[in-house]
Amino acid sequence: MDEISQPQPGGKRRAIPLAVSSLFVAISLGGIGLIVQLYLKSLGTPVFLISLTTTIQGIGTLFGSWLWGTVSDYVKRRRLLAFLTFGMAASMSVLIVLPPLRVVLAVGFIRALVFAGTGVVAIAVVSAASLPERRGKNLSYISSSRSLGFALGSIIAGLALARFGHRYAFALFAGLPLLAFAAVWLLPNENPIERKEKVSAWKALFTSGLFDLYLATALRQMAIFGTFALLVVYMDSIGIAVGVIGLIGASNTATQVLANLVFGWLADRIGRRRIFMLGFFLSAVTPLFFVLASNVWGMVAGYVSLGLSFSSMYAGSTALIGDRVPEERQGQMLGLYESSRGLGGLFGPVLAGVLVPAIGYGGMFLVMSGIAFAGFLVLVIGRLRGRRRAQTQASAPA
Repeated sequence: MDEISQPQPGGKRRAIPLAVSSLFVAISLGGIGLIVQLYLKSLGTPVFLISLTTTIQGIGTLFGSWLWGTVSDYVKRRRLLAFLTFGMAASMSVLIVLPPLRVVLAVGFIRALVFAGTGVVAIAVVSAASLPERRGKNLSYISSSRSLGFALGSIIAGLALARFGHRYAFALFAGLPLLAFAAVWLLPNENPIERKEKVSAWKALFTSGLFDLYLATALRQMAIFGTFALLVVYMDSIGIAVGVIGLIGASNTATQVLANLVFGWLADRIGRRRIFMLGFFLSAVTPLFFVLASNVWGMVAGYVSLGLSFSSMYAGSTALIGDRVPEERQGQMLGLYESSRGLGGLFGPVLAGVLVPAIGYGGMFLVMSGIAFAGFLVLVIGRLRGRRRAQTQASAPA
């Protein structure tokens, strides 16, 4: 493994408080979306305009990941995380006054923009502070806590909305990022980042040998977002009850909570590439479950496969980026990785919406499986080219 970064000591000391902070942030974001959609529905907002909340969130994530990842390479990351978590609380507190649609959409963009930064900066802090042999495990604390937070957020949101109504439910979820803000200050003091000659993100992408990973990730996300964009509608059309649909969806995040920890540990033991290659392969298999078994258990198998594929892909990929990228560029490159995920997520649902009327749900699932498999092939080809290049260099005369 080609380790370039020079880690600071204390990766686990930073991972634990950041896992706590990430948990509260994820609970907040995981619940607020449900409350916002039901609030807009109560105002009589057309379905198309309600769906814009998801689109805007995707755009905010796409730009926020790269923006805050880059900023984190120039400022103290603990202070930046404090700013971002407080920014989440501030943007969400606007909803307490029950504003009109245009304000809801505007603060939704801001919320997504700052939330994207909390994830990227957290993994940049942990990655830079971790020894290579512990990087995957330390990073898994962050991803596992986020998965748990999203699951808890949906559960708590439904209970809070039923008990308190829109206004006080918004107030509850606006307060959770303040707990994340407090947890950030438990981080140890940072060592100054040694500044070196500036390298552009695109140059670093090619010189670090990560281009195939980023391209494959965009294709994988396009396939997965396309597969799941209309899956709730599909399950409803084949007669699965709404309450059961919610439980099926929860099987994804429930799987990720443990799988993130396991694959993070394995990435340190058997290698990053083997772990994320498994994730990309499973991503191609996931849509096939919905073709082969149009029943509850087929849906559950697909969602569990999604949880396993994401956990293995993310654990191996982020650890490899930490290995290959110098500390002073980890924020930028991890942000660019998150942006590549967001880019695929923008195009997948659009393609699914075009395919279903033309070839049906089964045909759409097969196309998405093919796109995900294309991402897997990109990695296979990249690996073969890397081996061939290494053999050529080894056989060249000194």
